[in-house]
Amino acid sequence: MKNINPTKTFAWKKLQNHAKEMKKITIYDLFKIDNNRFKNFSINFENTILFDYSKNIINKKTIFYLLNLAKETNCIDAIHEMFYGKKINITENKAVLHTALRNNNIDFFLRNHQIYNDINKILKKIKNISDEIISGKWKGYTNKKIKNIINIGIGGSHLGPLMITKSLKNYQNKLNLFFLSNIDATQLINIINKIKPEESIFIIASKTFNTLETITNALSIKKWFMKNINININKNIFSKHFIAVTNNINAAVKFGINENNILPLLSEIGGRFSLWSSIGLIISLSIGFDNFYQLLQGAHKMDNHFFYSPIDKNIPIIMALISIWYSNFWNTETEAIIVYNNNMCFLPLYLQQLNMESNGKSIDRNGQKIKYQTSSIIWGDVGTNGQHSFFQMLHQGTKLIPCDFISSAIPNYNNYKNHHVQLIANYIAQTKALAFGNIKEYNCQKNIYYSCYGNKPSNSIFLKKINPYNLGMLISYYEHKIFIQGIILNIFSFDQWGVELGKKITHSVIKKLNENNYKINGNDPSSEGLIDFYKCFN
Repeated sequence: MKNINPTKTFAWKKLQNHAKEMKKITIYDLFKIDNNRFKNFSINFENTILFDYSKNIINKKTIFYLLNLAKETNCIDAIHEMFYGKKINITENKAVLHTALRNNNIDFFLRNHQIYNDINKILKKIKNISDEIISGKWKGYTNKKIKNIINIGIGGSHLGPLMITKSLKNYQNKLNLFFLSNIDATQLINIINKIKPEESIFIIASKTFNTLETITNALSIKKWFMKNINININKNIFSKHFIAVTNNINAAVKFGINENNILPLLSEIGGRFSLWSSIGLIISLSIGFDNFYQLLQGAHKMDNHFFYSPIDKNIPIIMALISIWYSNFWNTETEAIIVYNNNMCFLPLYLQQLNMESNGKSIDRNGQKIKYQTSSIIWGDVGTNGQHSFFQMLHQGTKLIPCDFISSAIPNYNNYKNHHVQLIANYIAQTKALAFGNIKEYNCQKNIYYSCYGNKPSNSIFLKKINPYNLGMLISYYEHKIFIQGIILNIFSFDQWGVELGKKITHSVIKKLNENNYKINGNDPSSEGLIDFYKCFN
C-alpha cells in the first residue's frame, strides 16, 4: 500500500472548496434540479440490495471529486493487495485473510492451496460438529441430547456471532443459545441458573486463549461443571461438553480440552472479522451448516462486487467516500445506524466495533500524527424505538448526523403483514422527514417550534429479505466500506494496539486489589483513591 496523506492530494483541496459551495444548497434543491436524482444516485445490486444515497448533500461534482480522492490514494491497488494476501497488516506483519474464508475457489485471488486446504478442513469440522449436535447424535455424559450451547468469548469472538444469530432468529433450531462475555459474574450466574451441565456444550472462543475475561469465565464454568456432574471427571466426559476455537492449541489442551474438539483459528484473521471462521461454529449450530454456508456465499458475492465493479458503481467505495465527505468536510463526528428489523438489534453495536476498532487511529501509515478526522463515532438503535427517543435531536438538534437506514422488503412473519407495512412506512417517512423537513408546510415565523428545516443526510439500504445469504452480503459490504476508509485516511485498519494498553494495565491493578498490605504509594492519585475505596469494603 502507498502511504499517501489524503490532505495533500489534489482531490482533497477540490473537496474543501466544493464543500463551501454545497453548504449553500439543500437536499430539497438537489431533487428539484435533477428529476432523475434517485436513478442517478442509487445502485440496485441484483435486485437484492438497493443502496439509495440520493438523500445526501452531494451532486455529480461531489462524487467526481470523491472518486478522484479514491484514485489518488490508490484504493484499487490496496484492494488487490488484500485479496491477493499481501501483508497489509504492517504493524503485526500479517496478511488479512477474512475474504479467503468465504471463497470456495482455490485458484481464485489468493492462490495459496495450503491456506484453502486449512479453511476447508475447518469448514468440514464445523459441519461435522454441527450435524452431530443438531441431530442429537452428540450426547452428553449421561447420554442425554444437548439442549444448550454456551459461547464464551468477548470482542470479535462474541459480538459477530451474537449479531448474526439474533438477526437470523427465524432460522434458529431448537438449541438454546447463551453468550457469556462480560467478566461481571452477574452474566455468568444468570446463565448457569438456566442450564444443566449434562445437557450443555461450552465453546471457549479465544484467538490467544489468554484473554482475561474469556479465560476467567471459562475457568469458572469449568469449576461449576466439575462440581455439578456428581462423578469424578475424566477426559472422556470433558470432551463431551467442551470445545475450543483458538490459534493457541497448546493452551486449549492444557486447559483440558480434547484436541479433536479444538477448531483452529488462522492468525491472519482479526477478531472483528472472524465470524466467517471457526468462531462462527455457534452460528452453524444455531441455523445449521447449510445456512452458515449461505452466509459465507453471500459475503463472497459482495467480495466479487467490491473487487470487480468500477468505482463509480461500487457500493462499499461510494459509501466510504460519503462518510469521509461528512466527517472531514462537514465536521460531523458521529454516524447513526437505524435498523428497521427488531432481530437485527445488535447490528449497530457490531458495526460500532467494526468501525471504531478498525479506524479509531490518530497515527498514519507514515508514523505521523493525524490532523484530520478518522473514525466517526458509530451508534444507533432499532426503528421504530429510536423515533421515540433520539430522533428528536436528529430532526431539530444542532448536530448534523448522517444516518444509515436499513430494512427489508419481505417481512419475517407473513401473518402480521400490517405490522410490516407500518414498519416500512416509518422507515421511508423518517428519511423523507430528515431530508426535506416541513418548512414548506409551516410559516417559520408563526410556528417556529414546529419547524423542521430538513437537509439532514441519510443512506437507505433496502434488502429484499433478511436471510443468511443477504445478511452475508450486508456485513461484507460494511467490512469493505471500513477498509476503504482506512486506505484513504492512510491508517492501519487491522490492528488495535489501543485495546492492548487497557489489558496490560488491568493486570497490574488486579495485583494491587489483591494485596493484603496495600498502601497508597502516591502514583496516580485518582487510581490509587479508587483502589483505596474498593479495599475499604473488601
